[in-house]
Amino acid sequence: MTSEESTKTVKTRFCIISDTHTAELWPPDDETHAYRRPLPSTDVLLHAGDITTYGYINEYEPMVELLSEADAELKIVIAGNHDVTLDVPYYEKIGRRKFHRNIGEDLNVVKELWTGEKAKKAGIAYLEEGVRTFTLRNGARFTVRVYIRTATLLLLGQFGTFGSYISCSQLFSTGIVNKYHADVGQVYATPYQPEFCNFAFPYRRDEDRFNEHAQNPIPDYPKIDILLTHGPPAGIMDRTSRGDGVGCEHLLRAVRRCRPRLHCFGHIHEGWGAQRNNWIQGSSASLPVDQQQMLRDRCAYVNVSQGVEDGLPEGSNKPLVFGEETLFINAAIMDVNYKPVNAPWLVELDLPLAEQVEG
Repeated sequence: MTSEESTKTVKTRFCIISDTHTAELWPPDDETHAYRRPLPSTDVLLHAGDITTYGYINEYEPMVELLSEADAELKIVIAGNHDVTLDVPYYEKIGRRKFHRNIGEDLNVVKELWTGEKAKKAGIAYLEEGVRTFTLRNGARFTVRVYIRTATLLLLGQFGTFGSYISCSQLFSTGIVNKYHADVGQVYATPYQPEFCNFAFPYRRDEDRFNEHAQNPIPDYPKIDILLTHGPPAGIMDRTSRGDGVGCEHLLRAVRRCRPRLHCFGHIHEGWGAQRNNWIQGSSASLPVDQQQMLRDRCAYVNVSQGVEDGLPEGSNKPLVFGEETLFINAAIMDVNYKPVNAPWLVELDLPLAEQVEG
């Protein structure tokens, strides 16, 4: 990382989880499990989908409470293939009959749980497919640009109300951000993954949702800092217990083109782990985890910021170089037997710092 870039970044801390399937946190004194109360304190919590097992309202409710209680300013959440009631077209066509015996859940209640006033006050931002930018109190300015079919919405995050319509010019004219040095982090999020057992948010394996001719393509480098998908890219922590690699080739091609700082996902429980890829050298390395420290600290820890510490495992002891490297995290909490035995990930990462806006 150059000295010029280092003056334009700020360390930001992320707690990353996925595939919780409504699992409650273990009690704080149960040191045999890392996934226990409380979740690590962070700037941002990322949940990469499969919030529930079958998308029932009584499954979503405790997860909203769990995330509301988490000590993070912003909690970014996407759905996964098990969250069948958040994929409305799929649910009406297949999911209601397949999972809920034609009785069905109230989809308006489901959506309200994730986008209503209670969720907003708790800092929860439920995202669909497209590009977002968020703002944090630590100096990070995150506005949100969401693509929903053919409509483009710009939403104001930390300093306004999620769901309100506001333009860039309005944002700055309000004076909301004119006193803040801004750390700007672009996030691309999608709940979709290759079709899996006729569950939600599917696409055909021969369909390319992420590159040149897609409706919401992942932008080229250097426009995206964080990629949040439910499914993994091909060949990266995507192997099942049978040894099959089930990640998406099209997503891998998009990640190579995008080169984000951080790519978080889940979906394949057996793939839990962290991997650091160097695009220039064509190399990759899995990051080791100290199991005893993980259980003690309630998380697996990676520091790839400029403020790295002595004594960290190899791969976590030097700053990540944006454009040359990507840190991949498979954050599935469940193992292959649907037991919540995997740890949350705690990642410290530098994000770009924008110029101060004069009021």
